[in-house]
Amino acid sequence: MQGVVLCCLRRLSGQCSSPLQRQTMVATTLRLGALSKNCTFVTHLFNSVSKRKLCISAVTEKETESLSAKEQRLLHNIYSGLISGHRACLAEAITLIESTHTRKRELAQILLQKVLSHHREKEQLNNGKPLAFRVGLSGPPGAGKSTFIEYFGKMLTEHGHKVAVLAVDPSSSTSGGSLLGDKTRMTELSRDMNAYIRPSPTRGTLGGVTRTTNEAILLCESGGYNIVLVETVGVGQSEFAVADMVDMFVLLLPPAGGDELQGIKRGIIEMADLVVVTKADGDLLIPARRIQAEYVSALKLLRKRSKHWKPQVVRISAKTGEGIQELWKKMSDYQNTMFTSGELVNRRRSQQKVWMWNLIQENVLLYFRNHPEVKDQIPQLEERVRTGVLSPGLAADILLKAFSQNR
Repeated sequence: MQGVVLCCLRRLSGQCSSPLQRQTMVATTLRLGALSKNCTFVTHLFNSVSKRKLCISAVTEKETESLSAKEQRLLHNIYSGLISGHRACLAEAITLIESTHTRKRELAQILLQKVLSHHREKEQLNNGKPLAFRVGLSGPPGAGKSTFIEYFGKMLTEHGHKVAVLAVDPSSSTSGGSLLGDKTRMTELSRDMNAYIRPSPTRGTLGGVTRTTNEAILLCESGGYNIVLVETVGVGQSEFAVADMVDMFVLLLPPAGGDELQGIKRGIIEMADLVVVTKADGDLLIPARRIQAEYVSALKLLRKRSKHWKPQVVRISAKTGEGIQELWKKMSDYQNTMFTSGELVNRRRSQQKVWMWNLIQENVLLYFRNHPEVKDQIPQLEERVRTGVLSPGLAADILLKAFSQNR
């Protein structure tokens, strides 16, 4: 229709005797032509988005059709309860995604796809603003992470927030077990109906987080929790993993940690958006002030992680509550600054890509170890490497060659 109107206007402009009339007609034709291009672009964009939604929907429906009636009921009940804010359904959903059973992992992926679609729709209704603020908390043992989280979490719930705490405990390399004692140290917060605490074992995963921490964050947000705290294991170079799944990385340090600046690796300090000196009360108040001053000076020499935020050092006491209100204000300022600049949304998109490749790397290794041609050779090659007959590099080459030739 627009093409017919444009053709008529061009012909009329050629028949105009007055130069002024002809100029007016030509200008109108050009404006309508530009409008036509814009309409075509919008139509194309709408069609592409619609096709993408239909494609995702078709994939989800195809996977759902392959489920038994019992499995469909299970997923429907978990999904409905989760988006309605039922804590029991959130716990069941996290248990499902943490399972290592092959079939349950397939069910978990279908559930996550449905949750992701719901999550994306809610973010669009929220004008593109993230539904929750994700905060990673790390620090050496004895820094007071659990004590701080309980006081901080209670303060947030009293202000009307819903807080989810994903506390990760290291698994024993000997027995494979974990204490999972963080929840017992947060007695007051664990009784709060606006808070949810989920302790999880690492099961040998590096980075101080579990394999499914990223998915658990998504489930907590879909369950209505607008602040998600991820308490991670220890401080080391592998701690970078948590920075790839949260909006803000907070490093907690005790005031009497020995050789202060040498005790924490430089890379971790560079990743921190906020450094918090804990236990700043009583006899430790003076050492806490000294540590704060040292880290303020140190941060000036380190490369900044963000273009729009300058890392800061805060001194707090979870025993007296001093400095915690100021800490929350700085965290809110960070969230607003990063969202306004667009860096928060871009960081989340980059994190999704990083996490996809992490999962690919993990699953490729699992597939490699279970490959028939490789699996049979692993025990004898491991023994020959252990006794010094073969070098580790040569043994690896033999396994990789067997894998590549029999794919």
